[in-house]
Amino acid sequence: MDQLFGAKAVRDGGVVRRKLKDVDREVGRDILLEEVNRRGYHAVICGGQFIIICNSGRLQVLT
Repeated sequence: MDQLFGAKAVRDGGVVRRKLKDVDREVGRDILLEEVNRRGYHAVICGGQFIIICNSGRLQVLT
C-alpha cells in the first residue's frame, strides 16, 4: 500500500494501475478501495487492472 500511494504519479495527481491479481494477493480489494475512498480518489476496473485516478475532481466516463 505504501509503495502504491508513494508513487510520484500519486503525488502529482496522476493515474496508477495495478493488476487485480496483485491487489488481491498483496492487500485485498476492500482495503485498497477503502484507502482510495479515504483519499477522495477514483478507482475503476478495466482489462484485469485497477486504474486509480489520484485526484478528487469530478469524474466523467465518456465512452
